[in-house]
Amino acid sequence: MEEYLRVGVITSPHGVRGEVKVFPTTDDPGRFRRLREVLLDNGGEKLPVEIETVRFFKQMVILKLKGLDSREDAERYRQKNLFVSRENAVRLQKDEYFIADLIGLKVLDEDGSQLGVLKNVLETGANDVYVVDGTDGREILLPAIKQCILQVEPEEGYIRVHLLEGLLG
Repeated sequence: MEEYLRVGVITSPHGVRGEVKVFPTTDDPGRFRRLREVLLDNGGEKLPVEIETVRFFKQMVILKLKGLDSREDAERYRQKNLFVSRENAVRLQKDEYFIADLIGLKVLDEDGSQLGVLKNVLETGANDVYVVDGTDGREILLPAIKQCILQVEPEEGYIRVHLLEGLLG
């Protein structure tokens, strides 16, 4: 399991005082209000940076990070990821998982036969869709609903599914 979870990507500087526009990669952008610090990926290491202010504009989060005091300071971090440690991650409800923990899991059918490996999760609004790289080279799209996803075991490395009629074409 991943030690750090990505919560956003700095897209560009905002203004002249070192603020940055962040595209949130979390389900709840409002969580930035509760964060005191983020880990800024500078390409080689993740640096802890204190959050001074948080504002929202359309689908973006505007952050003022301590130590970024000019547009030029902020420009250096364009397209850099922001992370939180697992301890600072949001608390999950029963049957909720971080996408980062699902990617790479084996996908097994009810009999235990491997169908493939989970390579992506599409967030569609109604329900998520698991994108599986099938063992036969085909892509399998599985709706993340209780009738289809029977068991998720990230620690064990697999997801057990029931293939609804028509899913394999």
